[in-house]
Amino acid sequence: MIAAAASTKALWYLTRGSGIVSLVLLTASTVLGVTTAVRWASPRWPRFVTEGLHKNISLLSMVFLAVHIATAIVDGYVPIRWIDAVVPFTSAYRPFWLGLGALAFDMLLAVIVTSLLRVRIGHGAWRAVHWLAYACWPVAVLHGLGAGSDNGQQWMLFIDLAAVAAVAAAAFARFVVPSTTGRANASAIGGRV
Repeated sequence: MIAAAASTKALWYLTRGSGIVSLVLLTASTVLGVTTAVRWASPRWPRFVTEGLHKNISLLSMVFLAVHIATAIVDGYVPIRWIDAVVPFTSAYRPFWLGLGALAFDMLLAVIVTSLLRVRIGHGAWRAVHWLAYACWPVAVLHGLGAGSDNGQQWMLFIDLAAVAAVAAAAFARFVVPSTTGRANASAIGGRV
């Protein structure tokens, strides 16, 4: 009985921790993706480093997301089924908030799969699907705010605010000042835009 309770508590902590790590990694991946899109580089930080980090952090975020989903389902404390992780808004438990998580997972999965198949599907198709990354991140944040058991804690609020600030700053650089950023960085490294 005690071992089962300890196991359930460990799964609960693993679910919470992997969800938070997934948010941090997804945020880092989003910021790095934006810096890749604006072709930011410097002599000390070449573009291939940013692109490599973006790819690897994206894949690592999927690992932590898989742990997050699996532990939430296996824990059994709340009625979450495997199908609830991929079909949005069908869960008996917090259908809206878990539905947002499933929707974010589906979008992220599409982005990752098409990125891995980029050479086979072509740049145009890859890019069209990759725009889902901009929708995936805020949906994942909303999922955490609504379904996360730590969303009322100050430290979690700090993580959420830092994530929002980081992506907002990157999006500002991407959509408001992209040509200035690209030209300045290209001239700094002696390249073209």
